[in-house]
Amino acid sequence: MAALQSSFAGLSTSFFGQRFSPPLSLPPLVKSTEGPCLIQAKLKRWERKECKPNSLPVLHKMHVKLGDTVKVISGHDKGKVGEITEIIKHNSKVVVKDVNLKTKHVKSRSEDEPGQIVKIEAPIHSSNVMLYSKEQKVASRVGHKTLDNGKRVRYLIKTGEIIDSAENWKKAVKEKEKTTEAVAAAS
Repeated sequence: MAALQSSFAGLSTSFFGQRFSPPLSLPPLVKSTEGPCLIQAKLKRWERKECKPNSLPVLHKMHVKLGDTVKVISGHDKGKVGEITEIIKHNSKVVVKDVNLKTKHVKSRSEDEPGQIVKIEAPIHSSNVMLYSKEQKVASRVGHKTLDNGKRVRYLIKTGEIIDSAENWKKAVKEKEKTTEAVAAAS
């Protein structure tokens, strides 16, 4: 090793009138990883997302699920009620049916097909929606409790109404499949 370092010490190069010489000590090959790993995934040019040590993004738990009826509690569409059609876990956003509509101008793909203006539902942050009871027409926070049979369910704190049921979940999944098939058939 000493012979290698002495041979490097004798070498020096010059580029554009500046003199460079290689470092005398070589850097360690293995870095010690002490403390938490702060890796971040790049989502968009301006947006950074925290990651786990295995480079997968941290997915946040939300108080709402697919198919829940919610009421918007802040923003431009405050007071509107709708059903959740899509959940985006990496940034805690939800898409609510007929809420937060944005106008999108679509160019024609061919000469035969005209361009068009379509309304799409944009995502809302999950903190801006609250679970809603259709029967009692009241928005409430969500609580968790365990039933007698050992099943853990969500319920509305104000009314005591149980939200989670197998029928509601299956209905929401079937509706989503039907819409995707309809979109595929239309294109």
